[in-house]
Amino acid sequence: MTLLIGGTGKTGRRVADRLLQRNIDVRVASRRSKTRFDWDDESSWAPALDGQKAAYITFYPDLGLPGAADKVGAFADLAAKNGVEQLVLLSGRGEPLAQEAEQRVKDAGTGWTIVTCSWFAQNFSEDFLVDAVVSGDIRLPAGDVAEPFVDAEDIADVVADALTDPDHQGAHYELTGPRALTFTEVAAELSRASGREIRYTAISHEEYEDVLRAAGLPVELGDMFRGILDGRNAQPADGVRQALGRPARDFSEYAARAAATGVWSVPQVR
Repeated sequence: MTLLIGGTGKTGRRVADRLLQRNIDVRVASRRSKTRFDWDDESSWAPALDGQKAAYITFYPDLGLPGAADKVGAFADLAAKNGVEQLVLLSGRGEPLAQEAEQRVKDAGTGWTIVTCSWFAQNFSEDFLVDAVVSGDIRLPAGDVAEPFVDAEDIADVVADALTDPDHQGAHYELTGPRALTFTEVAAELSRASGREIRYTAISHEEYEDVLRAAGLPVELGDMFRGILDGRNAQPADGVRQALGRPARDFSEYAARAAATGVWSVPQVR
């Protein structure tokens, strides 16, 4: 069996679909799933690991936050003691604290694959930026920095292979999209795909902290963005091709696919 921590999330549910299509048993674990898993409750870890040979590790709310590496390292050590043979870690590109977690997984004594990702394209349709897109104004402290947004479909393809094919053991893949876009360019892509006018407004980090508070998210995320939205991640990587032998999906393909679901349609007032 394969354990999927955060198996109902953006990447986890896609990985689950792919593994089930291969007739692989999966155990979906989260704070609200049948198999309960909570990063803040270590008593939930061992039951989730029981009988598993592979595990996909995603950390909530973000691997780049203080304390995350220690929790992930403790979990990886426990997984090794419980006979897990392969760990696949979802990590964040350009995040120093996430790199500490990566090393802890490598040191645990299991097989491992690290999947380090740029910003998810799906943040605009399945996460904290959905409402901003629907409102027509994406407000972030990103200036004119470019980011090679990665499609969660590509991440799931790589992770599913890494969980099932031993050829991926010991590999560290850096996953991005094929081109970097500024948030102004992202807004233009979303406008074309949705048929609506969507703009990007650069705000200060202090203003963004107010946005996070209003959304009920940790203010520390603002400190993390202050670091990674500085251009360090602007260069696209070729991890998707390295892992799968094909190019990464483009942002425009994602935008068209998401727009077709109606996620960015403005509710009609009656």
